[in-house]
Amino acid sequence: VQVVESGGGLVQAGESLTLSCAVTDNLFSIYNMGWYRQIPGKQRELVAEIPNGGGTHYADSVLGRFTIFRDARESTVRLQMNDLRSDDTAVYYCYADDLLHPRSWGQGTQVTVSS
Repeated sequence: VQVVESGGGLVQAGESLTLSCAVTDNLFSIYNMGWYRQIPGKQRELVAEIPNGGGTHYADSVLGRFTIFRDARESTVRLQMNDLRSDDTAVYYCYADDLLHPRSWGQGTQVTVSS
């Protein structure tokens, strides 16, 4: 499956941004999906995930500020990011997988928060 992210950009600290992640097949509803982020020289870290069975999971650093949800009408997973901080600056990567499909990653989208 191909994973396509969109929605990155440059914002001021305290502002909001929404990232979107779409898959190119018609199996959106069965995938576990989520977002990681990476800054140069550091390992990719989990931001938020939404398993196919329901529920959500967040990194402590974004809990209460970020929300991940499925937009079934658009077959898209969105990451609503509020109260952005300079340390949220990173390239954000979306993934999709399930038991029958190995994890696929998107190309990444840059989020830059200026303080």
